[in-house]
Amino acid sequence: MAEEEGAVIELRQRKKPKSSENKESAKEEKINDTPIPERAPKYVLFQRFAKIFIGCLAAVTSGMMYALYLSAYHERKFWFSNRQELEREITFQGDSAIYYSYYKDMLKAPSFERGVYELTHNNKTVSLKTINAVQQMSLYPELIASVLYQATGSNEIIEPVYFYIGIVFGLQGIYVTALFVTSWLMSGTWLAGMLTVAWFIINRVDTTRIEYSIPLRENWALPYFACQVAALTGYLKSNLNTYGEVHEVYKIYIFSLFLGYLLQFENSALLVSPLLSLVVALMLAKCLQVKKGTFIAKIMKVINFYLVCTLTVTLNIIMKMFVPHKEHGHMLKFLEVKFGLNMTKNFTMNWLLCQESLQAPSRAFFLRLTQSSVLPFYTLVLIICFFSMLQVIFRRINLKYLWTPYVCMLAAFGVCSPELWMTLFKWLRLRTVHPVLLALILSMAVPTIIGLSLWKEFFPRLMTELTELQEFYDPDTVELMTWIKRQAPVAAVFAGSPQLMGAIKLCTGWMVTSLPLYNDDDLLKRNENIYQIYSKRSAEDIYKILTSYKTNYLIVEDAICNEVGTTRGCRVKDLLDIANGHVVCEEGDKLTYSKYGRFCHEVKINYSPYVNYFTRVYWNRSYFVYKINTVISFQS
Repeated sequence: MAEEEGAVIELRQRKKPKSSENKESAKEEKINDTPIPERAPKYVLFQRFAKIFIGCLAAVTSGMMYALYLSAYHERKFWFSNRQELEREITFQGDSAIYYSYYKDMLKAPSFERGVYELTHNNKTVSLKTINAVQQMSLYPELIASVLYQATGSNEIIEPVYFYIGIVFGLQGIYVTALFVTSWLMSGTWLAGMLTVAWFIINRVDTTRIEYSIPLRENWALPYFACQVAALTGYLKSNLNTYGEVHEVYKIYIFSLFLGYLLQFENSALLVSPLLSLVVALMLAKCLQVKKGTFIAKIMKVINFYLVCTLTVTLNIIMKMFVPHKEHGHMLKFLEVKFGLNMTKNFTMNWLLCQESLQAPSRAFFLRLTQSSVLPFYTLVLIICFFSMLQVIFRRINLKYLWTPYVCMLAAFGVCSPELWMTLFKWLRLRTVHPVLLALILSMAVPTIIGLSLWKEFFPRLMTELTELQEFYDPDTVELMTWIKRQAPVAAVFAGSPQLMGAIKLCTGWMVTSLPLYNDDDLLKRNENIYQIYSKRSAEDIYKILTSYKTNYLIVEDAICNEVGTTRGCRVKDLLDIANGHVVCEEGDKLTYSKYGRFCHEVKINYSPYVNYFTRVYWNRSYFVYKINTVISFQS
């Protein structure tokens, strides 16, 4: 009995507040302990079911409405249903044309197995080069789409192009639904999901690499990534304090990476990635942990960060020693130049850096996000979350083609989350009004006010965008493709800008010298060499470059030759002049004059020696097509 009484006294003494912080926590416990009238279990169950049902219905409806919006926008932008097949295919921009062309090839194949074999042993796309297109371009979406098109009997109902872009629209709907669910899981209210979707649609121009082109390559991948984020958010939210359960995520990641390694034809780059080494190091560090409370455990907590970093670097070095892999030195060089740590005159490097998707956000971008009110709330939420994280870390160690979608999601979560409002009020030491009540009111009122203001400001714009019929008109490109299909030999090889070559491969099926793909060193070098037609090089130099790739026809684009770029030094001809030393790049550089004029201008004049190497066979306002002479006849 004496021992039991002593234990009770000790327990009471432990409960005594020893500081002001403990007093506040005791006061909160007292408030929480006040008897609350219990609701009937059936009522609570029905309330939860209704909340989940309405939230899921809103999430699915939001995704479907966004998919329908994209479909209507695409139809209005290109007047798609009233176009012939050739004109529809021209609307595929950049690398999208290449991927869609392989989808068409799969549909033309006599069988699925034969189609896959022809793609993995493809020698009909790029001259003098046999490529495994499935491996190099990750054509699994096109393979799956072609199988679904034929297996579902859609070939009797709908045209292939509508089925293809319909899948993209559907995936974008899934993308929006995943963002909705993630924001809902984080905040606890589906109102945050609605606000996320509203902000996402309003800022759609900043959530895509090319605004007017829907079937972009990243639009196949981003929905799956958003679903992964939603699944991980839900998993971590339910297992936030269980370190063993979060540890399972590492195992899932390793399994997924191994599966990707097999599906990507044993891609060794995945095995030598620093991220894999980091995950393995974290798992090893977990195994080295000892029981809590011991002195060694406290020491291990202090050195845990150093241990993980050391193991990560060591494992990555070991993997690179034993796993055969191709070094991507150009990627490191690219990052150095991007962050201003180095300089280069390399054409390919500077050309990639000049792409709009890799440019720093402009003032107009931040202005657009501010006008839609998403940026101010995102900044506030980010500050609160950051300092809350630091606070938690401090207590425990006491011995983010694509950013905008997640800006919308995080801002909506913060605005609609009572917990975040409570954190803010705790910092402000608010006493006049009960913080819990005020947080609940604001988490409902603020998003409602934002939603009404967004509706009033931006909904009329969206309706105008959908009701305004815009006719896509590009007769020059249509005429060029028609001429190629009618006049050029089937075995002909065409050279020109990578973007145009992608369109030629899709619209005509003819072989080309280069493609708008940036994951292969040989293709990048080919692109740079073919682009020399816009440089100040001699006719003989250009002829040697083109014949080395067995080129039969050269296409010069007036838009590139006479380009007037807004970004200084980012026009193709400027980048070529820098790479060839024909222009001053930096202060102190010496200007090297070329004794030749710009090839794309000189070849149009039709005088020697250009006419000796090239014969003009077709032209319109935008394109000049030259046949590469096989027998050189020099004229005086």
